[in-house]
Amino acid sequence: MAGSTSTQTGTAGRKALRAVVILLGVVVILALGLYGPATLVGPLPTATASVVDSTGEAPVSAAPVVPETGASAIVADVASAPFATGGLTEAVPIGGSAKVITALVVLDAKPLTAGDAGPAITVTAEDVAGYQKYTAESARTVAVAAGESWTQREMLQALLLGSSNNHADALARWAFGSVDAYLTAAARWLTDHGATDTTVVDTTGLDEDDVSTATDMARISAIAFSVPAIAEIMAAENARVTGNRSVDNLSGYAADEGYRGLSRSYTDQAGICFLFALDVPAAGATDGAGVTLYGAFLREPDWDTIDADLSALASSAASTLQQTPVVTEGQTFVTYTTPWGATVHGVASKTESRMLWVTSPLEYAVDATPLTTGNKGQQVGSVTVTTPDGDVTVLLELDQRIGDPGPLWRLTNPVPVISAFIDSRTAG
Repeated sequence: MAGSTSTQTGTAGRKALRAVVILLGVVVILALGLYGPATLVGPLPTATASVVDSTGEAPVSAAPVVPETGASAIVADVASAPFATGGLTEAVPIGGSAKVITALVVLDAKPLTAGDAGPAITVTAEDVAGYQKYTAESARTVAVAAGESWTQREMLQALLLGSSNNHADALARWAFGSVDAYLTAAARWLTDHGATDTTVVDTTGLDEDDVSTATDMARISAIAFSVPAIAEIMAAENARVTGNRSVDNLSGYAADEGYRGLSRSYTDQAGICFLFALDVPAAGATDGAGVTLYGAFLREPDWDTIDADLSALASSAASTLQQTPVVTEGQTFVTYTTPWGATVHGVASKTESRMLWVTSPLEYAVDATPLTTGNKGQQVGSVTVTTPDGDVTVLLELDQRIGDPGPLWRLTNPVPVISAFIDSRTAG
């Protein structure tokens, strides 16, 4: 009996051992069944993307010279911040420059295509009374007679070329019903266009409470020249309007230095005010290459001073303008480092240059695409550079291939691989 019991005990032990072996085998098989696919064919962990600091890559040049007397500013376009300012920064009287705002607000309500005459406008008794009043005050006017029919284009020619105060009021009343209604519309237009430091209390700028900053007025100059009807009108030396009246361009000034005048005026409180576009040729260029600046000089004390200031701006702008590479093909903007030690770079796919002044380090914003592997030349995002001439965007591409690390690394690095596998199952 004792031998029988011993035999039974040994059999039970062998059965228990066999059960453990089978259990372990099942665990191993299940583990291999999950771990193997997860590591060998599952997704890889994402490479770390490090953005390269590109500040200071583009060469910095001198800014064009603007006067410190009065208030001055120049911009490259409607949207860009001024890249040169001088003198007073607070709002100052703007004189006849206010008439440019009148034209813009009227055209916003009553658009006019370049070259078109526009609707007919009948001169009223109130328009005639305004003409007589401004004439008596020795303010600029263009004659009108009651009952005459003027086109909108002719009215704008008198306003912009001849700086006619009576036509400023007449246009405002025609477009909005009254000068007060125009002023409400003008306040809204100025806010909508970011000219928050500008206030107008009449259509003409004769009131000392018509004020603005040089920065606002430089942007308004850029806006005005971007309106085809205004640009076309201001390109003429004179115009013939109703009654065969001749209207000379009183804003034309310093054309031999590249200036296209938009408004040139004088009042005791505002001094000499000049809004303009300046066409700047590139230094040494023979193909007409260059850029256009838009500016405002306010509160200039006398004509000798503004003449010198305009010459200084034109000459300094031409001598410092240069073709500047803001992004160079092959320039590194992002470095990718993988968990298995591979390193590749996202580089600019092409060179982009701009004719401009770089007066401070350019700003680079990198949008890097996440990746695990990739081929040479594969697109991996973009870089956007903020310049005085607007934003420049260039695509980024890999400078070399980044491949799979292989089965050995996958099997011996379970934590990042399994984490990537779990992330892929839970994403979304």
